[in-house]
Amino acid sequence: MATDLADLGISDGLVAVVKRDCPACQLVVPVFEQLAEEPGLTVYSQDDPGFPTEADWVVDDTDLTVSWHLGLDAVPTLVRIEGGTEVARTTGWDRDAWHDLTGQTALGPDLPDFKPG
Repeated sequence: MATDLADLGISDGLVAVVKRDCPACQLVVPVFEQLAEEPGLTVYSQDDPGFPTEADWVVDDTDLTVSWHLGLDAVPTLVRIEGGTEVARTTGWDRDAWHDLTGQTALGPDLPDFKPG
């Protein structure tokens, strides 16, 4: 990556990239709300800065700058950033992968175990 993540305003913690026109992204909205209860979550929205909600943890990425620099193939994508470096990533909704990446084991209890992005 030529651009430092910090130069894009991406700080350490969990970074998710979503878009409203994505069934898996719509499915995981309750998970983002759970994760947002703790500091350290930033959600970048590719097509609607009001999705998944209007909150200070949702950032407009309609110009796709962050998405491009993260090299995304699909959404939703969840990334863990530590020390300004990506250390883990998962795409789509996979309960076990999200549990591993976030360290939280009670995410999306009413959701199916898996939905591809």
